[in-house]
Amino acid sequence: MAKSESSQILTEKKTDKDLYNYQHGAIEKIFKSFEEKPDDYHLLYQLPTGGGKTVIFSEIVRQYLRTRNKKVLVMTHRIELCRQTSAMLTEFGVINKVINSTANLDDQDEYSCFVAMVETLNNRLRDNMLDISDIGLVIIDEAHYNSFTKLFKYFDESFILGVTATPLSSNIELPMNDRYDELIVGESIPDLIDNEFLARAVNYSYNVGLSSLVIGSNGDYTVQSSDDLYTGTDMLSRLLQAYEERSKGKKTLIFNNGINTSLYVYDTFKRAGYPIMHLDNTASKKERKTILKWFRDTPDAILTSVSILTTGFDEPSVETIILNRATRSLTLYYQMIGRGSRITNNKSTFNVIDLGNNFYRFGAWGEELDWQRIFQYPKHFMDNLLDDEEIEGNFKYEMPEELREQFSNSEEVYFDVKKAYTECVKNGESSKMILERSIEQHATICIENSEDEFDALILAKELGDDIDHRIERYTKCISKSTHNFVKWLKEDYRKKLRSFIRENFDAMFEKIHGHPPIEEE
Repeated sequence: MAKSESSQILTEKKTDKDLYNYQHGAIEKIFKSFEEKPDDYHLLYQLPTGGGKTVIFSEIVRQYLRTRNKKVLVMTHRIELCRQTSAMLTEFGVINKVINSTANLDDQDEYSCFVAMVETLNNRLRDNMLDISDIGLVIIDEAHYNSFTKLFKYFDESFILGVTATPLSSNIELPMNDRYDELIVGESIPDLIDNEFLARAVNYSYNVGLSSLVIGSNGDYTVQSSDDLYTGTDMLSRLLQAYEERSKGKKTLIFNNGINTSLYVYDTFKRAGYPIMHLDNTASKKERKTILKWFRDTPDAILTSVSILTTGFDEPSVETIILNRATRSLTLYYQMIGRGSRITNNKSTFNVIDLGNNFYRFGAWGEELDWQRIFQYPKHFMDNLLDDEEIEGNFKYEMPEELREQFSNSEEVYFDVKKAYTECVKNGESSKMILERSIEQHATICIENSEDEFDALILAKELGDDIDHRIERYTKCISKSTHNFVKWLKEDYRKKLRSFIRENFDAMFEKIHGHPPIEEE
């Protein structure tokens, strides 16, 4: 078929897709830039995951080819996105050619639209196998990835449209405002939720000590240090507990920072009798397809994964996202949670369980963000993120629900060590007074919920995590935290708490309950 015949069919074919008002609005703004800006302008468009970026730029391609005598190139960074983009363009009536490692480019003159993965395209351009002299528009999907920048030199006379959910570069040394002239911000997550385009996140956070994590050269936590922390018995138990408390029986997607962690997670859940599978980037296409089909078809399926499902993966039936990792990447944070945000007839909310203090670092998913400011001043944004020590310094210990039930007679079980320290300093008292008051408060809640001294001592043994938290906060306040000193304090605290209960049980019981303990006959 001749080029002119192909283009004629393309421009006359109509799309059956219905676009939402905000999508039409975005297309109008972008076409206004086509009209008003130079031909080599670089425009960035932001829209949250689930907002329909591919739908928007597919309609842009359709309209662009109908009204301009130029070709279009769409670039993606993963083969899955390449296929999905090609399929969506076809749905919009755009005849397109996928440039992959096996593509024969002898018929390239017959096409007005190409879809290519970045590395493959780079090879083809380097070998002069693709004629790009007539490319008027280049669309870059997931534009925050820096892998695309090496190709910009080939398109210095083309209009470049980057699309992303997070206009923050994956490399802070290569800010997006160096590569793009302008950012257009699309509909916000809160607006998309309010108008029932996205599901609402129900957030649960479990405080995690991250002092052992190491930040690598890419600015995020290293896989090795993450594996060391998240394969530990404490973290695996906490993960299983969080699942059982917040997501049992729900379709759950778990994100990890290392393959070892994911395999440990798989073993832990398997031993507990839950339906789970593991997926990472070493899986073959056949294995990946089989696992994802199982995940789609199994109502209470759990899928533990590493890296591979953050983009190019769409499973609307996901009911819970578990962040079994910490990250310093805002983009990755939004990508992971976005996998659960698709709305369906049976789903208007989804759970997010955070086991990496990510809520503290970035704010809850769905909060308003000033993307224009982040785009203009990315380094300022990154510099103002709370570091792990600051985050952990603001932790408030929350007793697990099952344990809290054993202290149901107590209106309040929390003791604010930081506040107590401030008062001690203000009153000129010794910091040891903090521990004495904490021990008394612990003894009080034990006696409030006991019939006799024996019961109170049993309850005191259940307070281990709370005691450890208080000691760690205390040692930070007094700026003395060697391992041996902290260990000794924790042991000493437990001994003193038991002694305090034994020595004061009768008097405190009578004061609390209004009568002395009832002695067994």
